[in-house]
Amino acid sequence: MSEPVIELAGVCRDFPSEPPVRALADVELRVDPGDYVAIVGPSGSGKSTLLNILGLLDRPTSGSYRLDGVETTALRDGARTRLRGTRIGFVFQSFHLLPHRTVVENVMLAEVYGPHPRTGRRARAERALAQVGMSHRVGFGPDRLSGGERQRVAIARALMAKPALLLCDEPTGNLDSRNTEAILDLFEGLRAEGLTILVITHEDEVSARAKRRVRIADGALSEAP
Repeated sequence: MSEPVIELAGVCRDFPSEPPVRALADVELRVDPGDYVAIVGPSGSGKSTLLNILGLLDRPTSGSYRLDGVETTALRDGARTRLRGTRIGFVFQSFHLLPHRTVVENVMLAEVYGPHPRTGRRARAERALAQVGMSHRVGFGPDRLSGGERQRVAIARALMAKPALLLCDEPTGNLDSRNTEAILDLFEGLRAEGLTILVITHEDEVSARAKRRVRIADGALSEAP
């Protein structure tokens, strides 16, 4: 069997208080290459804590997290930053596009930090935009784009590093139903190309498009039908 992209074993996350707050409780999760997984839960269920652990933005209190075969829990901050920058692409509810930069320039910014050569950066950005169907908007500013188009640009930026994992936090939260469907269609297309996608959402209609659903409640995960 191939190495999983995500493998959580016995992951707990406690926050100091009196008494301590356990935000994640003995979480077990395996996500294999090419999976499309939705993690669903209401506010306060532990979604944000799990997202931060998966994105290497926080460390578990106990347990093991292997990302693309690398045990991450003991890595120093610099190594975690490098691993995050090369193996994870992030997509957020707010698109985080710079208003004074063009579409292609926003995508190129994904390579400003890291080992990527400057030579060919624009060509790589244009290929990423083509992958998400935005070749016709390369010179536009973000203010001239619809919400769905802005999210496509954000996804193109996330794809620049050719990540092992596309980690999406409420990626359709700012979109209307038509644009939501278009972004979910795009995710299905990227998954068909072999990309591993994990979406964190509170919307059942979004999670229903994934190939696998996992529910989170009180910091514990369970497989959903």
